[in-house]
Order: sequence, then structure tokens, then C-alpha cells
Amino acid sequence: MFRNIKDALSRSTAMKASVVAGLAVAALATGVPAQISSSYADAVNVQAPQVPSFANVVDAVSPAVVSVRVESRVNPVADEDDSFGLGRGFDELPDDHPLKKFFKQFEQQQGHNQQQGQQKGQPDNKGRLRPVAQGSGFFISEDGYLVTNNHVVSDGAAFVVILNDGTELDAKLIGKDPRTDLAVLKVDGKGKKFTYVNWADDDKVRVGDWVVAVGNPFGLGGTVTAGIVSARGRDIGSGPYDDFIQVDAAVNRGNSGGPTFNLNGQVVGINTAIFSPSGGSVGIAFAIPADTAKNVVTDLIKSGTVSRGWLGVQIQPVTKDIAESLGLSEASGALVVSPQDGSPGQKAGIKNGDVVTAVNGDPVKDPRDLARRIGAMQPGSKVDVSLWRNGKAQSVTVELGTLPADQNQASNDENSQPAQPPQPSSEKALADLGLTVGPSDDGKGVAITGVDPDSDAADKGVKEGEKITSVNNQQVSNAGDIAKVIDQAKKDGRTRALFQIQSNDGSRFVALPITAG
Repeated sequence: MFRNIKDALSRSTAMKASVVAGLAVAALATGVPAQISSSYADAVNVQAPQVPSFANVVDAVSPAVVSVRVESRVNPVADEDDSFGLGRGFDELPDDHPLKKFFKQFEQQQGHNQQQGQQKGQPDNKGRLRPVAQGSGFFISEDGYLVTNNHVVSDGAAFVVILNDGTELDAKLIGKDPRTDLAVLKVDGKGKKFTYVNWADDDKVRVGDWVVAVGNPFGLGGTVTAGIVSARGRDIGSGPYDDFIQVDAAVNRGNSGGPTFNLNGQVVGINTAIFSPSGGSVGIAFAIPADTAKNVVTDLIKSGTVSRGWLGVQIQPVTKDIAESLGLSEASGALVVSPQDGSPGQKAGIKNGDVVTAVNGDPVKDPRDLARRIGAMQPGSKVDVSLWRNGKAQSVTVELGTLPADQNQASNDENSQPAQPPQPSSEKALADLGLTVGPSDDGKGVAITGVDPDSDAADKGVKEGEKITSVNNQQVSNAGDIAKVIDQAKKDGRTRALFQIQSNDGSRFVALPITAG
């Protein structure tokens, strides 16, 4: 079959050649010039609008972006009885076992060699600096200050900065802030002026804007990816000051600490985390906003640490149910679970059950918003805190303290939200609420001795063994007290009551429905 097709093609080609030749002869015979040309199609050339290139931005900012190599003192893993890492199992061999004798001799020889090396001035392997991490960073001044992530440098004893032309420079750590995951390094360029970049204005960053990420993914260095701002104000649960910009530019391991630029070459954010089931980029990356970074970096350069204002109150979100129980028109603000003893908030008169609705006249959206606002203020600042208390608006003036450095960033004062748990006992019933209550062991509050598993209380996480200490901010010591407060709430037209629940893990507020009538 293939042969027949070939023969047919050959005959066809010969016929075409003879026809062309005949035409040429005819043309010459008539005196008409012969113009024979191939009739091949032109190459594809689409006339379409051109997408703006990022090349000019990349050319301008690349010299300011660096790779950061972190080195740490790594000691050999060894047991007291196993100095050369041979394994403690050999000690358990019988004394006459040939392997035991062999390894004893080997240990002795190694010890002798190491001792001789130290006598000759050779460095020993213990405590030697070795690379332990790689990340990215960028210059923010011509004299060598640069920004990266705290998690990049946190375990480091020495730091090496690699410029985009391959030059390696030693750097020293100026300061770091675990709460925002930022750190500042400084290199000595011996008079060299470094290319540096400026911060963007957060207020002008919009979802949908083009951005370019430059960094050192997987140690490759000088890698550029592009995408858009895909969301703002992201809370990823990493700390009380979460307010990340989400971008879909490809960001991978090693990009941490690197900048994300707008098309003006300004730093929109600092890449700090990715969401990835696989460990690689899936188009969801998070960057610390420029305004947050700018303030923290300024403090770190100035003093090596960050001083934050401190209100000293434990808070939780105001849900729709809680807002309704308190007579608030909308579910916003931060509900005070308890002020810490001796804290600025307590001294100013803030009480448990208060809702912080504004700071210096600016509305507070939620606990995270309050934590960021207070944390951004200087200790000693006097602030006007607006409260909702007992169905009325009022305000107090608070002189902020200094956020204690040793506080756990995820579980203290205005940075935390209370938890749950405990255990049982059994007595009286508040049937409509699905609760059985009885006297508490310490005489304070009312012990919860039973919870109907089909009740709203159970759905809200109320458990046996916990205590009700107040209802609608009124202290209660027995079931009768609870009933009185609920009756009054019904008369006031409320459909929910706010219960303060005490457990081994702290205190929290829960809004439960109350039946009318």
C-alpha cells in the first residue's frame, strides 16, 4: 500500500513538472516574461494588543534583592557513652566478642587522632558553622540595611548576603520581631552604595493589581514571578497581627523574606508564607503589608526591638448572637472576657462584659483589629477607648503599658481568644436552656452539672463541670439568680442572654436563646 502511494505521488510530481515546463515554453514563445514563484503561505503574524512587560521593573529592582544564607553552629550528635557515634548497642556485646574489641580499638585510635589534630592547631568539628537555611531579602537603604523574615534568621549564628551579581558579604543581625515575622540585617559594603527600594502605600494597593515577586526559591537566586493581588486582610492563624496580602505569583521555599513589587518598583509586601498541600506553589502566597513592615523595621533599626502598646484585657469576637444579647445593633467590636490584674485596662475601669467598639474614635471591627491598633501605638500613649456596657455607650481614657516581651504571642491579653473543656456532677434544671445546674464548690457562680446534647448550649460548646459566673453581666450564685436575669431580658425584648462560662482553661462568653413569654 505504501509503495503504491509513493508511485502515484511520483507520477503526479512528474506531471506537474511537465505542465510548468510547458507553460514556460509557451510564455517564451509569446514573448511574455516568465514569472514563476512558489505559492507558500506567509508565517503567522497576529496583530493584537501587547501585554505590558515586567522587564523594566525587574531590571530596576533586581540589584536590591538578595539571597540570604544562614549558618549555625552544628554539634555532632553524640551520647556521653558514644563519643564517636558508633551506637550504644556495642557496649552491650559480650567482652570476648570480636566486634566489641575491634570498635574499642577504633574509638581509641579516633580519640588519639583528634587529640593530635587539636595539638597541631587544627579546628575540631564541634561547633563548626554550617549552612542551615536559605531565604531572600532586600535593601531598604544605600548603606546596607536589609529586610528579611524572622523565621529565616531565627536559628542563625552567622549570615551571608549574596548580591544578584554573585558577590558574597557578611551580615550582622540588627533585630528581629517574631510577632510579625520580620528581621533586619546590615552589611558593611566598605563605602559601597547599594541599590535599595522604597515601600508602597498600603491604601493604594487593590485586589487585582499586578505584582512581581523576586527572590531565591529553592536556592536558585534571582527568580522572578508575576501575578496579582488576590485578597487583602488575610488571617492565617500565625499570630495576633495577621493582616496579610494574598498574591497568586508563584512563591516557593526560599522566597521567604523576599519582596513583592508593584509596577512602580515599590515593595507592596514581604513574602512570608504559602498555602500548599504539596509543599510547592499552588498560587496562594501571603505577604506582610508594607505599612506593617515599615513601622516594625523602623523600630528594629532604631533599637533592635519593637515596643508595643498594651491594654491588658482578654477578648473574644462579638458574634451575631452575642450582639443580640447585649442589645448591639451589629456584630462588631471586641468583647472583654476579663481584664488582667494591674493592667492598664483594669486601672482605667474596663470590666468583663464590656465591648470595645472604638479606639480614638475609629471603629473596632474585631479582636484582631483591636490588637493591631493597640500594638501599633507607643507605650505611655493615652487613648480614648469607647465601650458598650449595660446597653449604653461610654468611654474611658487608658494610658497604655508596654506589651511584656515574654508573653506568648498566640494566647495573651488582647491577642487571645479563650478556649473550652472540663467534667461532671448533677442537680436542678434550667430546662429551656438544656442545662442542669447546682452549687459550685467554691461558692462562686453556678456549677453546670448536666448539658442536653440536643440543646443550643451543647452546640456552643458548654460542658458539664464548667461554671456560669454571670448572665448579662450580672453575677449569679444559684439557679434562681439566672432565672431572674433571664426574665428581665425577656421583658426588655431580648431573645438571647449572655452567659459567662468559666472553665479550667479560662473564661469566655456564650449567647444562648431564651424563650419569650
